[in-house]
Amino acid sequence: MTVDIQTHRFDADAKLLAFIEKKVEKLNQFHDRIIRVEVYLQLDNVVHKIKDKIAEIKVYIPRHNFFVKCSSKSFEESFDSALESVINQIKRKKEKVNAVY
Repeated sequence: MTVDIQTHRFDADAKLLAFIEKKVEKLNQFHDRIIRVEVYLQLDNVVHKIKDKIAEIKVYIPRHNFFVKCSSKSFEESFDSALESVINQIKRKKEKVNAVY
């Protein structure tokens, strides 16, 4: 599994990147054929003083792609809620496939 982290409108510090990579490794527990995970972090409302932090996660599995976008006041919170959502999507898809067989 390759992990690609991209930032938009800011430079991420090493602590944030390590946090994301550690959390992404947990995805292997829910599906063993994950090819690639892309994480996009960006600031929204740059003009205003209050900036929302947006985290997008794309997970590529053979014949399936999952995408989640969440925003909040911190990147960690946005990423955590997006990761929970993508884990739920993966679980539901896996249950559907297993129910068919």
